Amino acid sequence: MHSPILDLDFIDSRTPEQASATSCDTKVTEETNTGRQRKLYIESYGCQMNFSDSEIVSSILFEAGFDTTSEAANADLVLLNTCSIREKAEQTVRHRLTQLQHLKKKRPGMVVGVLGCMAERLKKNLLEEEKMVDLVVGPDAYRDLPSLINEVDEGQKAVNVLLSREETYADINPIRLNSNGVSAFVSIMRGCDNMCSFCVVPFTRGRERSRDAHSIVREAQDLVKQGYKEVTLLGQNVDSYKWQSEDGVEKVNFAQLLERVALISPDLRVRFSTSHPKDITDEVLYTMKKYDNICKYIHLPAQSGNSRVLELMNRTYDRNWYIERVDAIRRILGEDCGISTDMIAGFCSETEEEHQDTLSLIDYVQYDYAYMFFYSERPGTLAARKLQDDIPLEVKKRRLQEIIDKQREYSQIRNQLAVGQVQKVLVEGFSKRSDEMLSGRNDQNKVVIFPKQHFKKGDYVNVLITDCSVGTLFGEPVH
Repeated sequence: MHSPILDLDFIDSRTPEQASATSCDTKVTEETNTGRQRKLYIESYGCQMNFSDSEIVSSILFEAGFDTTSEAANADLVLLNTCSIREKAEQTVRHRLTQLQHLKKKRPGMVVGVLGCMAERLKKNLLEEEKMVDLVVGPDAYRDLPSLINEVDEGQKAVNVLLSREETYADINPIRLNSNGVSAFVSIMRGCDNMCSFCVVPFTRGRERSRDAHSIVREAQDLVKQGYKEVTLLGQNVDSYKWQSEDGVEKVNFAQLLERVALISPDLRVRFSTSHPKDITDEVLYTMKKYDNICKYIHLPAQSGNSRVLELMNRTYDRNWYIERVDAIRRILGEDCGISTDMIAGFCSETEEEHQDTLSLIDYVQYDYAYMFFYSERPGTLAARKLQDDIPLEVKKRRLQEIIDKQREYSQIRNQLAVGQVQKVLVEGFSKRSDEMLSGRNDQNKVVIFPKQHFKKGDYVNVLITDCSVGTLFGEPVH
């Protein structure tokens, strides 16, 4: 995720530093050596939920006798944790699997497997038709991995892509992969009940179910004991989190869960992703306002600024509803609250006038940054079955570029507002360009670069913002 380059399946208006903190990316395992007999290598693609799942998988396989390696060439087991949200994501994984076939010929006995959303969607193609993998495991079957690996060791192909209505992995303590030791993901729910017409997630991750609130709090408490300073609560739609005890006496919604996690420690920053415009309540917003350690930043995907297109997308809200939610955020949390979004250009039958509605919504909200796509039809979705992908590619690309150009203007404007302010920054490490500069994020999830001086990773530093670019703030520590 870099500053906009016409790739052109997905565009993000932020810097690489911001991107690595938030969404679509690729990550691999780090090296661990505790004397276990076999080595595991995982590459994770796509959303934060996939990265969180890879930490669960690593924990399960650690107990089954696997250390991790940062080099696929040294691995006994190579797993790709995949994404099906866009065609380009699947193409990337297919290309990587082809590379691994060459590596496998040099390393007899290596097992190659596919996990996650692409595994669920393309199991037959990957196992039988293309013979690219030994193992295919869906998002709800990770506990079965040790026995599936045994099947492969005995010379069979192995598959489990069954979806569950109960599995939340609440009892598994994730092994933190690629961790900076400062920020960690905590999964609070799995699956999705929102049947957006363009999206494959309900079919690849199953129905929505919320994790036991007590297990979430315990995991966050353990992270604080380990020295972590920030947690991000993850779910396909966190605002619809709703858990109750087996006896039905205790009930916890998302606002109440937020409060429980915020109360663990005033030094623990709390973030969350992703919010659905139909579900984010004033109760959540007032809880955010009540606690200084809940970050004032909300990712609120709009997808389109036109009500007819939103109805075709089955988003269950219209333009006015979305604007009312933005107004509530600004009214309750103030103009400084960061808001980001997703936008899709060229959805089925979108007219030029409807495209202009998307541009005007960007004008109204003035997002801090955005993930921007042109529409890519996904097999099996409602849109693929019932709607015609009738917008020419060159029109999609042109509309997307217009969205990008407008959003970059507002990213610059929103960053410029921070110049002259003193902001609290959590240090995550060195800047990518210099070991004399530190990089961290402010409340609004924006990257701030400033001189190292005597500060270190994990410190909170008050920084006077002195300059900015489209994607980054620059400043000086204030003592």
